[in-house]
Amino acid sequence: MKLIAYYLPQFHQIPENDLWWGEGFTEWTNTQKARPLYPNHRQPKEPLKDYYYNLMDPSVREWQASLARYYGIYGFCYYHYWFKGKRLLEKPLEALLQSDTPDFPFCLSWANEPWTRRWDGSEDEILMPQDYGDEADWAEHFIELLKAFNDKRYIRIENKPLFVIYRPGLIPRCEEMLEYWNRLAVQHGLQGIYFVRTLGGFDIPNQAGFEASVEFEPHYTFAHAHTQGLWSKIKKKENEHLIFDYDGAWEMILSRSPHRSGEQIIPGAYVNWDNTPRRGYHGQSCIGSSPEKFAYYLTRQIERAAQVYNSSFLFVNAWNEWAEGTYLEPDKDHGFAYLEAVRTALLNYAP
Repeated sequence: MKLIAYYLPQFHQIPENDLWWGEGFTEWTNTQKARPLYPNHRQPKEPLKDYYYNLMDPSVREWQASLARYYGIYGFCYYHYWFKGKRLLEKPLEALLQSDTPDFPFCLSWANEPWTRRWDGSEDEILMPQDYGDEADWAEHFIELLKAFNDKRYIRIENKPLFVIYRPGLIPRCEEMLEYWNRLAVQHGLQGIYFVRTLGGFDIPNQAGFEASVEFEPHYTFAHAHTQGLWSKIKKKENEHLIFDYDGAWEMILSRSPHRSGEQIIPGAYVNWDNTPRRGYHGQSCIGSSPEKFAYYLTRQIERAAQVYNSSFLFVNAWNEWAEGTYLEPDKDHGFAYLEAVRTALLNYAP
């Protein structure tokens, strides 16, 4: 079983974030300013030994890969930001491609929503619009991706580079684009691209061209399950904050049918959830989480991946989403316990 953890590259300074959010902004900025909103709400989340790292330091990337490898994570899925030729947060991946280290598998997920001030991909206050263009733009994007696809560390399925698209439903000529990319891939010596669409917290139209779909949790469950009784509300003046039950969300995930539209499903898992560092009272947080519970639920999901989904991959949200409260990296509250939970789950699974 190969566990792939989503990897956020927003832990280094870029000019656009300096302009939009203030000088020196990184993901740590929101993480550090977070405050508890209700009793026993643990904020801010603090990395172990105050390790507020900068991803432009190669020792950080080596530390992450070594830690992930030791505890059983197979690879990272880097978020890829492309806006019709404009790249954002690309420097950590560029540095990886220019070096042989860390020698750790990776793939890409195109986070193709527009960037907005609301952190949720909505159309309000757009900072960086998304325009998918035509064949010339697709070709430019493909050539950029080819640098990663040709790397020996890039994750492949059926000898094709695995490429995830977060919201293909937003792409007007998506099927044409995928066909075009596959033709280009063959022309450049690949056997094609293993396209995977994300099943998330949004409408999912029927679209051809994908070889699999991946569950992005807990968002997929929030939007596509009967969640009555899962949520509770906290109100403070005009603000309303939503809280959900960790066990309840996991049980919904584990009771879901593997059948969708007939395509291969790659199951997902989540560590925890709390995006109040980004959205304050307008965010959502969960109660009842623990490393021990995560080990138990991840064990069950690994078993389902193999026995029910017939998948040798499972995607975990996430390696380092600190401002969304879902991360495996060690923190002051639990140390390495969530990483230990990953190793426990893998050891518990006996095929």
